[in-house]
Amino acid sequence: MRCLIQQSLWVLLAACVAASWGCGVYTPYGAQTAGAKTFSVDYFTPIAPLAGPEVGQKFTEALKDLIQRQSTLRWVTEGGDIQYSGRIVGYEVSTSAVSGGQEVASQNRLTMQVQVQYGHMMEPDLAFERTFSRFADFPATSDLFDVEQELVDEINEQLTQEVFNASLGNW
Repeated sequence: MRCLIQQSLWVLLAACVAASWGCGVYTPYGAQTAGAKTFSVDYFTPIAPLAGPEVGQKFTEALKDLIQRQSTLRWVTEGGDIQYSGRIVGYEVSTSAVSGGQEVASQNRLTMQVQVQYGHMMEPDLAFERTFSRFADFPATSDLFDVEQELVDEINEQLTQEVFNASLGNW
């Protein structure tokens, strides 16, 4: 009987080891880090004419915060195993909806585009350079100055999640 129990335990252990060989390195949120332990995020410089310096700072911090929340990677100021850099290349307001027969704007749209360079020192083949774009609508009766910070926060939430999914989510 004792021999049967020992054999069963060895078979179970072998099955667990074999099953784990097929797995990559994943975090609790599904981030595939491919052996990386650290990450760094360079300041995203706003080069779009209408984007102020605070837009770059807010995006940079939002990306850093999201990666810390959704992965086990440790943030370092520079030279991380995984590196993010880029620029805010688009920041513009346009009309998104027209009302009535007078063709008067009822909704405006703030659109932000971010060019991202992603580098992975452990797996260089995973590196990419890509532009991500998101927007948020606001009533045409509102002044952009009054709603801009809220809109930027909303857009940053969407953009940073998309960057995360493309880089660490392996989507």
